[in-house]
Amino acid sequence: MKYWPSCLLLVLTLLAQEAPAQSNTGKSAQGTKGTQWPQRPVRVVVPFPAGGSTDIIARLVSPHLTEEFGQQFIVDNRSGAGGTIGAEIAARATPDGYTVAVIPSSYAGAAALYPLSFDPVKGIAPISMIGTGSFILGVHPSVPAQNFKALIDLLKAKPGALNFASPGTGSTPHLASELLKQMAGVNFVHVPYKGDTPALTDLLAGQMHMQIASGPVYVPHIKAGKVRAVAVTASKRYFLFPELPSIAESYPGFHAIGWNGMIAPAGTPRDIINRLNRSVASFLKRPDIQERLRNDGREGISTTPEETAQMLASEIATWVKVVKVANIRIN
Repeated sequence: MKYWPSCLLLVLTLLAQEAPAQSNTGKSAQGTKGTQWPQRPVRVVVPFPAGGSTDIIARLVSPHLTEEFGQQFIVDNRSGAGGTIGAEIAARATPDGYTVAVIPSSYAGAAALYPLSFDPVKGIAPISMIGTGSFILGVHPSVPAQNFKALIDLLKAKPGALNFASPGTGSTPHLASELLKQMAGVNFVHVPYKGDTPALTDLLAGQMHMQIASGPVYVPHIKAGKVRAVAVTASKRYFLFPELPSIAESYPGFHAIGWNGMIAPAGTPRDIINRLNRSVASFLKRPDIQERLRNDGREGISTTPEETAQMLASEIATWVKVVKVANIRIN
């Protein structure tokens, strides 16, 4: 019995050596080669310039991840080529958990239009959706159509007479307008701009007849009577304007939304993906975050990695068909 304390000490020492080390927060995950993650800052690639909606979402969620995991999540803006440059940087990064990206809905459109060097679904590790929001189809008050049905009737009666402003060729609003053309059997002239603001400026001036834009972009102008909202592009009605019909009510299957999601390079350890997914989900459950997103016209919605992958595949397949039928080309 006199050796019992020494034996107990030896056993406890061995057990302590076997136990996995934890970070200061106690929330680290196993990374590559059995090391703990994260042990250094994590890069959050945003494929668009600072100040845009995707950048705002990334800078909203990054402090939460920093607090959750005890390491800095640092936003890195890499814009260009419709967001494909930043997406490729993220997809081709070392899959060790130290690079993630926040992508917008235009990622799916770009995948249908640009020759990517990676598979836009299988070449990434989806983590979660972060937020979604419908677009609104609006017309200048001079257009003699008081509602969506009247607009479709007008477009059918005068094919090619109305013009449509978009923030750029291949943007989600542009592709949504082409989907409307194809499903409703109508025609109008697409006029691409470099962003929402110049397109909206010409719509307000009456130089453009129609535009699909996000709720926050339209709200003050709709309230001021400078834009007439006729429908929303999501498959269900939009909380900002519940009185507006969805286009899908007239054309079942029509669905076009703005969204943001988080991805990582393919091959990133699944336990890291799962930890990030759970952290994003807990972040989106916070009432203050839900309110913040709704004020920006979005709804905070988290998804599993599998659901995120399915959503991406479905969106890309839709836009590939639209691009092919409309013969859209990027110059």
